[in-house]
Amino acid sequence: MLRLASALLVGAVCWVAAACAPLAPSTTVAAVPRDIPRIAVMVAFDLELVPLRAAMQVAETRVVNGRTHYVGSLAGQPIVLLQSGYSIVNAAMTTQALLDRYDIRYIVFSGIAGGVNPSLRVGDVAVPAQWGNYQENVFAKQTARGWEPARVTTEFANFGMMYPQGTSVTVRGAPADSLVRRFWFPVDSAGLVLARRAMPDVTLERCAARNRCVSHNPRIVVGGNGVAGPTFVDNAAYREWVWGTFRADVLDMESSAVAVVAYENRVPYIVFRGISDLAGGDAGGNSARGFGPLAAANAAKATIAWLDALGRAERSR
Repeated sequence: MLRLASALLVGAVCWVAAACAPLAPSTTVAAVPRDIPRIAVMVAFDLELVPLRAAMQVAETRVVNGRTHYVGSLAGQPIVLLQSGYSIVNAAMTTQALLDRYDIRYIVFSGIAGGVNPSLRVGDVAVPAQWGNYQENVFAKQTARGWEPARVTTEFANFGMMYPQGTSVTVRGAPADSLVRRFWFPVDSAGLVLARRAMPDVTLERCAARNRCVSHNPRIVVGGNGVAGPTFVDNAAYREWVWGTFRADVLDMESSAVAVVAYENRVPYIVFRGISDLAGGDAGGNSARGFGPLAAANAAKATIAWLDALGRAERSR
């Protein structure tokens, strides 16, 4: 508990300063040799990294494309821990670079998100069953008859001129360069079953550093939908549209990119997202800055519990 509290305090400082000193010495390498199969544990930025880095045993650090890779173990699992960087492009690029250099058997993403489902609150953790790239849009032409999109590839309702589209991906088992558009990318079904079994035993934190506490006991919700895109959302009307259109529990800026790369590379993935704010539904100002450390710590707790449960399940086979 003391270790986690210290990690949260460091995370709060990083959040305010927007920069942190390196957590461990790093060795720059041109190419990382493939060694044993590992689980990739990814976060977007330093705040989300701190509690996981504090809990893992680091055997080596490497730098690939300017990103520090912490190689070691966490909850008994061989892992590589790293930051993807903010948003869709960075997340996609970093995930593919990771898969090109390691024998990755599973991708786990841990971080913060905006809450969309009205029944979820700050501090809760969502573990969605599928993710959609919801901000790939056609911007429609406005005419006397209303909005007229040039094409429509999904059944989802528009938000003004914005019409959500599916993401173009390759077709499995078809000739090279065959493409299809799809919106939802499911997480690993076995991993989701494991999360349903393991998460009821996890007790989440109520307080972040500086005695910032929520009034309720945060909970973990497994299943449902998540969406991600390159926009930080702090708009009540847009949040309501996202809930009504996609029934998304949470939204963030990286998870759908990881989902697409995992799909194309046939690597199983799962995502744990702690709610730091309500994406514009907060009663006052946006709460991400104040409760970001709490959301990151709770997502990390759920992630570590899942890794531990995975190890126990594998050892019992």
